[in-house]
Amino acid sequence: MSSPIAQPQPIHASAKKTSQSSEELFTDLSVISPHISPTQSVPSTPLGVPVVETEHIARQRELLPEAKLPEVQCVARARIPTTQGQEIFLHLYSNNVDNKEHLAIVFGEKIRSKTLFRRREGETQSDRMTRGAYVGRLRPGRTLADKDQATGEVAQFDDDGFLVQPKLSPEERATLVRIHSECYTGETAWSARCDCGEQFDEAGRLMGKAGRGCIVYLRQEGRGIGLGEKLKAYNLQDLGADTVQANLLLRHPADARSFSLATAILLDLGLDEIKLLTNNPDKIVAVEGKDQLVKVVERVPMVPLAWKNGGKDGIKSKEVDGYLRTKIERMGHLLQKPINI
Repeated sequence: MSSPIAQPQPIHASAKKTSQSSEELFTDLSVISPHISPTQSVPSTPLGVPVVETEHIARQRELLPEAKLPEVQCVARARIPTTQGQEIFLHLYSNNVDNKEHLAIVFGEKIRSKTLFRRREGETQSDRMTRGAYVGRLRPGRTLADKDQATGEVAQFDDDGFLVQPKLSPEERATLVRIHSECYTGETAWSARCDCGEQFDEAGRLMGKAGRGCIVYLRQEGRGIGLGEKLKAYNLQDLGADTVQANLLLRHPADARSFSLATAILLDLGLDEIKLLTNNPDKIVAVEGKDQLVKVVERVPMVPLAWKNGGKDGIKSKEVDGYLRTKIERMGHLLQKPINI
């Protein structure tokens, strides 16, 4: 049975093939993805910027299969003082679809996990504090998880043992959210091949400024192909492939990620109306899902810092320029640079 991906010339071609250009080597690779293939249906300008965002999202939602959300459980939560001065609450999640530890980075103590806070038979108040199921703030000598003696706040529970969530104003209800896939190279190894680390930092800055928000951090390295395959893809990029072509040459989808875990985590945190920090219209579709259990009420653009303030800040490299161009022209991202890239 033949592969659905057109067969390219091998990278290790013999010497008589060395004159073949990169353009010839990497042509005719169709974008194959088990989730959403944006390049097949997004109406575009010459720069590849989608022009009818809402219509595209509606069409793509109709193509989504019916699917049951993963089951997630918040295992632990802890307060993290950050180097920028804000405090976050780091939530660690288990699930029933993979063995990875996905995370929610929460700005604001009153965004609380249903599964973490639910009362469990035989547990003590100390047990609850240890796993992070407490209201207010921990301090030496505190003995109750369900009451902050310093502020007087008391947790309320329904008949099934679930925490009654705090009342929110309309302004608080639509929470700023970023769905972020792990990128070791961009976040830790100072890579200028992508802007993932920059986007992560900028999302944190905006949420810290607002005092409320959530970054759902999914362990989907390399658009879902893993770090080892991602490093191979980097080598193919140095040989002339773009980021999409490199994945296809390795027999992976252009984007192998799934965002249903993010949807389940957002629902566990009570975040069913969100302002999503993204340039990717298909991420909106994937997070909302067929039934729109989570609603994206606003898309907040993630504009590269190098495109602002006359290019004084942000990442500057030919690799990141190519990375962003491919996102625009091949993957339908909603970005438009004021100058050619």
